[in-house]
Amino acid sequence: MVNQVLTIKQIAEYLQVNEKTIYTLVREGDLPAFKVRGQWRFKKEDIENWIEENKESLKNLISNTETNEKGDQS
Repeated sequence: MVNQVLTIKQIAEYLQVNEKTIYTLVREGDLPAFKVRGQWRFKKEDIENWIEENKESLKNLISNTETNEKGDQS
């Protein structure tokens, strides 16, 4: 079994959200991540487990994060 490690761009595509949403989720400690020489990385297995554990609240969390980011752009 290969532990696949994803970048910010890849995880945003995987979760179908904006990259800024990923940065926000990581900053707030909501998304499991680690840094390699200053760049965020994500183990796909950790993300899949995170999705399973958070299915109920995940839609609200991402929706609220993206709504707040749109407000920041004004």
